[in-house]
Amino acid sequence: MTIAQVAASDDHGANRTAVADAFEAAHRVRADLLVLPEYASGFDPRGVGREHAEPLGGPFVGLLRERAARTGVAVLAGTTIPADAEPGAADDRAVNAVVAVDGTGTLVGTYRKVHLYDAFGTRESDRLQAGPPDAPPLVLTVAGVRFGVITCYDLRFPESARRLVDAEAQVIVVPAAWADGELKAMHWRALAVARAIENTAVVLGVGMAGKGVIGRSLVVGPDGVVGLEMDERPAIRTVDLDPDDLDAVRAANPSLVNRRYTVAPRS
Repeated sequence: MTIAQVAASDDHGANRTAVADAFEAAHRVRADLLVLPEYASGFDPRGVGREHAEPLGGPFVGLLRERAARTGVAVLAGTTIPADAEPGAADDRAVNAVVAVDGTGTLVGTYRKVHLYDAFGTRESDRLQAGPPDAPPLVLTVAGVRFGVITCYDLRFPESARRLVDAEAQVIVVPAAWADGELKAMHWRALAVARAIENTAVVLGVGMAGKGVIGRSLVVGPDGVVGLEMDERPAIRTVDLDPDDLDAVRAANPSLVNRRYTVAPRS
């Protein structure tokens, strides 16, 4: 699995070039999966909205599909797509989405971010439309491992990760453009470790590098041990995941079996 901590900008063409380079890096090391951050198609630290949106048939997803088919590398990538207008009305917002493309180049799923970042002085909902909380979880199987997807601010809501585990995800993937600020890097790390421990799952947080965001991608094992942690600079790293390690942790700590509550979306 290759983690591409890129520094996307509002230059969509340059972002696609960086993504193409990340595919080549993943292909060289024979990775099965490439993971890119939130907003990999286009990013502005002041806010992302409809001006950055591209349809699923547009150039960014088209590049993902073409490179996946060429290399055999599946990909999870953050992008921005136009919002669905309500019947009889226009909506000038966009949707923060993560797309899943398999190793044949087929677009197999799209996750629309449920929890918008209306916190710490920011109102993402002014620019973005939230995804439906009752939508089926996005889980992509690659090389026999099940990768479930949430996005950035979703990490602060443990029920989002638990819902993925209920859908048999073994790895919780969190593409993010985690905003910089006081305690933010500490929160990112602590929340990722907590989600891993409480779900006895691997947590893969892929952060955006660049202005206004922290980078700091990391991989946390199901026992809470941080096996990879990057700094704030753009970089590409590849790690191996062993499902046997996950099984061993869940056998020793059967907290998922012992739980007494379920998770249900709130309308």
